[in-house]
Amino acid sequence: MRVILKGKIKSVFKGKKEIKRNKDTGGILERYYKSFFHAVDGIIYAFICEHNIIIIAVAAMITILLGFLCHIGLYEWLFCIAMIGSISASEMINTAIEATIDLISPEYHKLAKIAKDTASSATLLLCMAALSGGLLIFVPKIIILF
Repeated sequence: MRVILKGKIKSVFKGKKEIKRNKDTGGILERYYKSFFHAVDGIIYAFICEHNIIIIAVAAMITILLGFLCHIGLYEWLFCIAMIGSISASEMINTAIEATIDLISPEYHKLAKIAKDTASSATLLLCMAALSGGLLIFVPKIIILF
């Protein structure tokens, strides 16, 4: 079984190397450099073209400011950082899904709508979880301040 499994793994990797992508050219450091800057390009695109990223960034700045003002603890900071990162990543994935669907199906299609709506609902669900956690963290601290 090990030989069969090993043979399958080899064939999968062999198939990948037959397709050359832009990031596959150059030395190992150059490939990492390209990958990093492609990711930065994606972040820049999102900030320029996606209004939700601006809303997420503003909410993140308010959260960080409140965190300093309310002197939240380590685990509370970890929750805030995890939520900011998760929501931002979810919005980037949502943007990629929407762009891919627009490329594949430029005309209106019910299935395209379902895919786009459910992708964006992932970000909404994370935002609702972050809001719930943020209320639990910040409301008691804000009440004590005033």
